[in-house]
Amino acid sequence: MPMSESLFITGAGVVSAIGVGKAETLASLISGKTGIGRMKYLHSVHDDLPVGEVKLDNTEMARMLGTEPSEGLSRTVLLGRLALREALGQAGLTAADIAVAPFISATTVGGMDRRELFYAGERDCDRKHALIAVHNCADSSIQTAEPFGRFASITTVSTACSSATNAIITGANMLRCGKADVVVAGGSESLSLFHLNGFNTLMILDHEQCRPFDRDRAGLNLGEGAAYIVIETEASVARRGVKPLCRLSGYGNACDAFHQTASSADGEGAFLAMQEALHTAGIKAEDIDYVNAHGTGTPNNDESESRALCRIFGSKMPPVSSTKSFTGHATSASGSIEAVFCMLAMEHQFLLPNINWKTPMDEGIVPVTDTCPKREIRNVLSNAFGFGGNDSSMILSKT
Repeated sequence: MPMSESLFITGAGVVSAIGVGKAETLASLISGKTGIGRMKYLHSVHDDLPVGEVKLDNTEMARMLGTEPSEGLSRTVLLGRLALREALGQAGLTAADIAVAPFISATTVGGMDRRELFYAGERDCDRKHALIAVHNCADSSIQTAEPFGRFASITTVSTACSSATNAIITGANMLRCGKADVVVAGGSESLSLFHLNGFNTLMILDHEQCRPFDRDRAGLNLGEGAAYIVIETEASVARRGVKPLCRLSGYGNACDAFHQTASSADGEGAFLAMQEALHTAGIKAEDIDYVNAHGTGTPNNDESESRALCRIFGSKMPPVSSTKSFTGHATSASGSIEAVFCMLAMEHQFLLPNINWKTPMDEGIVPVTDTCPKREIRNVLSNAFGFGGNDSSMILSKT
């Protein structure tokens, strides 16, 4: 049903291959500067595969956070802390606010980068224990939250590439049913050998920079990063006296259960998720001013998503683009990262360009490649589709 009470986003933080924080991110998006390139921090025999790495090593991130490098802090945790610190700071949450706010964090890789060192021939038993103790996803969420105070609860969501969007949906549902007045939600994901090798085995990685929605697309580039947002009820915003950045006006989740990794040809799951998002927002398809597509650059996703978008919008297609040609696919964190991108696009009134695109697909959508909108951007639809057909969409709207 349409949402009866408005939900507002009051803080956001982001880290990705194109920048640490919203200011660097904004500059890269406007200038069309990609963060995808050769591996520097991940050491793999497959170093011919381009990736979207955050341009900091673990020691640099630890020092930015004011902590000493530790075997007990995975790269996922360090990325998450940087994004979470920015989000909490912008929202102005106090220790008392955090104490009653649930934290919902998404990841699939978790502490895998530490686990890989465990298997790399390390013989020191104490160090091996420290490396393996931080492996599971829930531990990543707990450690990400730890420096900022005691949250009311900590929940971990892991639904592959829709994880961070589903974390945000989980938080929004908690607000709607009165379980909280403020929630913090998003996700963090670091690159790892397990990550890279798994996708390489699926034969869906491009050996060049990815080209979402291009006829000659050959696959995706993996990326990493983190983003969190602070979501509040209208009553909480009024009580705290804060200025909202935008509204979380609608969202939807559906599963077509078509295949373990592939999307259905007609994009049924994607169609149902977008349809539900529009319904909960109480708006029509023609009210959407921009779509941030999942747009991985794989032959299957871009064809399936194009069909789903055509089913929703018909001949009145709004501007559509994929930002994965900027960052690579940050998998479990991609939904929250791209949500922050959409917030920046609304705030500064520019379109997010689909860089590297050249040639139209047969019967596919034609993405936007410039930054100039033809009308005011008031409602943005952002898609995140996961393996197993777990598909999610959310709508962000100007206040």
